[in-house]
Amino acid sequence: MRSWFVRLHRWLGVATALFLFVSGLTGAIIAWDHELDAALNPLFFYARTDGPALSSLELARRVEAADPRIEVTYLPLGVEPGHTQQMMVLPRTDPATGQAYKVDFNQLAVDPATGDVQGRREWGAVSLARIDLLPFIYKLHYTLHLPFVGGLDVGTWLLGIVGILWFFDSGIALILSFPSVKAWRKSFAFRFGRGGYALTFDLHRSGGVWIWGLLLMMALTSVSMNLADPIVRPIVSVFSPLAPTILNNPELARHANPAATPFTREAVLARAIEDGRERGLAAPPGALYYASALHAYAVGFFAPGHDHGDVGLGNPWLHYNASTGKLVGSSIPGEGSAGDIFMQAQFPLHSGRIAGIPGRILVSAVGIAVAMLSATGLMIWIRKRSARRQSAVVKQARAVRGNSVSS
Repeated sequence: MRSWFVRLHRWLGVATALFLFVSGLTGAIIAWDHELDAALNPLFFYARTDGPALSSLELARRVEAADPRIEVTYLPLGVEPGHTQQMMVLPRTDPATGQAYKVDFNQLAVDPATGDVQGRREWGAVSLARIDLLPFIYKLHYTLHLPFVGGLDVGTWLLGIVGILWFFDSGIALILSFPSVKAWRKSFAFRFGRGGYALTFDLHRSGGVWIWGLLLMMALTSVSMNLADPIVRPIVSVFSPLAPTILNNPELARHANPAATPFTREAVLARAIEDGRERGLAAPPGALYYASALHAYAVGFFAPGHDHGDVGLGNPWLHYNASTGKLVGSSIPGEGSAGDIFMQAQFPLHSGRIAGIPGRILVSAVGIAVAMLSATGLMIWIRKRSARRQSAVVKQARAVRGNSVSS
């Protein structure tokens, strides 16, 4: 049985090593994406004008009036002092052609005091330019920048499958790391004095043993992040009921009327403030998101600069039908069934933000460790493969010499 586990671990490791190496290194970096992005691109993050900020709704109106080709889809409702207002946009439909206007950006940095656009970029573009670098790395982490094929997000699915293989391979690796009860201490040891192959082997085996629980968690959450709707939510729903998300809410599908003029941002925000107060949400409205494809609004509640959620299970969100303005769903951290709370925990666990700054530090360290384990695993496989080939050549040479002597 052990020999089968060895073969399975070998081939699963070889199949996933390159993907995990890239995901580990990029994950270590994007744990600090906001800070690194701001350091690289201060003009995109810091406002030129030092003055009182206009309201976010007014800024969105000015941006859309200045460029009628675009529509603001994600609008932060508060701004950190001295920072730009960063909003996401999408092209509107050109009535002359029936096609979307061609624009080469989807994110704007706006001076909150004047409404002037300080910067534009295509978030997630395949580009190593300084303005694009951090979004490029972030998207590389979960899609590898692979294209959609026939409506299928190939990169997201591929890395989700890699996560599944990684999850099961983690269990196999733990079994193989403890060949005997008497020698269990060796599975935690590092032979630094030996160096060479011995240290490479220990870094791979013992390194994986020391952080095995974290590796298993990262594997599981990577599957949950990439394949939540097609795989993870159906499995979780077998054990615990799940509240619908904005992506699969039947209330939205039942009452959506894409032909109708959507409720204004002002009207939805006013309702969200009232609904948030009724639900005892302490944080102010932090962002307003309009999903035109779903004909829905979502309003998040958080302080300026805390859009990712810094500690705990993230931020509360309320979901609204854009046709009727009706509240049709919500995601409130810590509320709902056990399954709902499990799903809420996936991004905070994967990003480390569930534990704040210490959690992000730990996730960066684990990302580097994943890259190291992938590299050392490949090194071990290459060495053993070379040894097996050399042994086969020696055996063949001996057989030839034996046949020559006998003849």
